[in-house]
Amino acid sequence: MRGLDTLNLSTPTEIQRRAIPEALAGRDLLASAMTGSGKTAAFGLPVLNALLRRPRGATRALIIAPTRELAGQIRDHLVAFAAHTPLRVAAVYGGVGMGGQERAFKNGVDVIVATPGRLLDHLGRSYAKLDAVEHLVLDEADRMFDMGFLPAIRRIVARVPKTRQTLCFSATMPAAIAPLISEILVKPVRIELAVKAVPASGITQIVYPVSQERKTDLLVELLKDQHIYRIIAFTRTKSRANRLAKQLAANDIATERIHGDRTQAQRSRALSGFKEGRYRVLVATDIVARGIDVAELGHVLNFDVPGAPEDYVHRVGRTARAERTGDAITFVAPAEEQSLRDIERTIGKRLERRRVVGFTETRAVLSEPAPARPVRRWAKVRTSR
Repeated sequence: MRGLDTLNLSTPTEIQRRAIPEALAGRDLLASAMTGSGKTAAFGLPVLNALLRRPRGATRALIIAPTRELAGQIRDHLVAFAAHTPLRVAAVYGGVGMGGQERAFKNGVDVIVATPGRLLDHLGRSYAKLDAVEHLVLDEADRMFDMGFLPAIRRIVARVPKTRQTLCFSATMPAAIAPLISEILVKPVRIELAVKAVPASGITQIVYPVSQERKTDLLVELLKDQHIYRIIAFTRTKSRANRLAKQLAANDIATERIHGDRTQAQRSRALSGFKEGRYRVLVATDIVARGIDVAELGHVLNFDVPGAPEDYVHRVGRTARAERTGDAITFVAPAEEQSLRDIERTIGKRLERRRVVGFTETRAVLSEPAPARPVRRWAKVRTSR
């Protein structure tokens, strides 16, 4: 409670209100809720609370996440929650040396937050033991399935005791992961707050029709609005992320990039610099669509329209987190119109179109009756520094 007071957390979100009592009672959980709804605290707080009553010196909680960024984020949140307790948390993921992670295993750190691949690297060595684990958490289970981690998850689950509490959290629960769920959960309590994959209600969603070759110019134009003081721009590929970052830097816009070809040290520096305000734009691929949490992030940009509607939901979910508000901007070139239709069909609404003088595409599917207007009158942004 002292840790929560320090973080100014006093009112639970809906997923926390419903999940925490069940988890405290020791039940298995299968919970789905929209991104940014507070799932980390929903599983982290009851797990930490249970560990306070258990002997120390062995790893008793294992949390598995799909990406390095998400694993690091979960570790940071748990460390903050447990700041006034003796509990210790370690993150185990690739891209960094294994020495510190090896010591965490040998010392029996209370909680390990791990990505599947690096965890299996350690489990192939004698020092890595999970035989004292009493709490197993799968975060973003659908993403791990999409990334092909199902065989790895099964191998990891085989190494932890069968008598345990298992908590499975995700933003969506596709039918494809049902076999895994039935294997690892025992009479789970089901909590479904995200029946349909839709963005949080606090997100204002805007579409800008623009030709592919003018997207960078349009972004530079929009950034003349100083209300947009920090924005994540998602691209389709790593090469496009590199190119966009270079072009923005050439326009004197402080920019960094984060994607799979960057080392973990580079990714960590980019993310920390963005959070601290040293960079105005963070260009990213979908590797961080579910693994980044920036306080009061007011803007997310789909520089390229994602191919899957679910990826759209998770990208724009980087803003308006924890019941805040934010703006999601999507640049749509003519070749991306079908992907936009798929997104609108999935979320059940037509997104507002806005146009900037000199950048408007005239394709019928994207046209709007309202006249074009200068970017300086784009929107009144509901954010605070």
